[in-house]
Amino acid sequence: MPSYDSSRARFRLADRHIAVFAHLLDGETPPEELWESLVELQRIGLVGEEGELAPLLRDLLGTLADPMVLIQVEITGEHGPVNHGVVVGQEAVISHDGWPREEESEYVSIEPNTLVWELARKVNLHRGEKPEEGAPEVRVETTMGALDAAFVALEEPGEDDAATRELVRKALVEADTDLKDPALGQFLDLVVSLNATWRVTTAWDGKHDGKTSTMIRALAVWDCGPLGYWIREQPEEPIMPGQVGPDSQLVLVRSNSAEVWEKITDLLPDKEELLTEGK
Repeated sequence: MPSYDSSRARFRLADRHIAVFAHLLDGETPPEELWESLVELQRIGLVGEEGELAPLLRDLLGTLADPMVLIQVEITGEHGPVNHGVVVGQEAVISHDGWPREEESEYVSIEPNTLVWELARKVNLHRGEKPEEGAPEVRVETTMGALDAAFVALEEPGEDDAATRELVRKALVEADTDLKDPALGQFLDLVVSLNATWRVTTAWDGKHDGKTSTMIRALAVWDCGPLGYWIREQPEEPIMPGQVGPDSQLVLVRSNSAEVWEKITDLLPDKEELLTEGK
């Protein structure tokens, strides 16, 4: 069920409720499959009997209807994938947080100058140890097929941690015969320590070769708990459907929270990159 907190102008809404708003904003009657969602919104007072929208929805719907920048945050952890995001509009910035295995997300307005902090919160970015000055780059290279094999092995863990590690090691060796120690042991450690994988994708209308085009930047990271943050260089984001297969290269590069923060900041377009003519 949808709900809202008027004291903070925050809303819990599913995609089907957003779809109802979209039809009403266009002056259309929602289709039959959305009638139940419409009734739910009417029941809590966000939509009137004649389809009128509550004034409380102004910033939310104005931003969703005319976004300048769309930011998607996809996180996959123990409970499966969860989607979050931020929509930057002309008058407001709306953040939304999902929850594992629930259809509704919480939508709330945030201050524009807190945007990077908000994205860092969504991916649970924590300050870690400072890297040593001049420390060599640490890279691990294998294939997506090896990663898939490791995940399959983890779905049927052994009697204890040592047995589980051995099952994953065996799966990696069979899937990628080129993966040898010490890289094999290092990748094994990363897989069994993995808290979550996440990626942040930003999209906006800009100029490319003098033409209006959708501009996209993305960042993919592994959060490996005590082993820190690892940036996934390959497959390179953004990934298009069907682009990645078992033979695709997987490259992880050791990072740290300060570098990840900078890379999240770099995902955001500068003002001069945005098309604001007529707005």
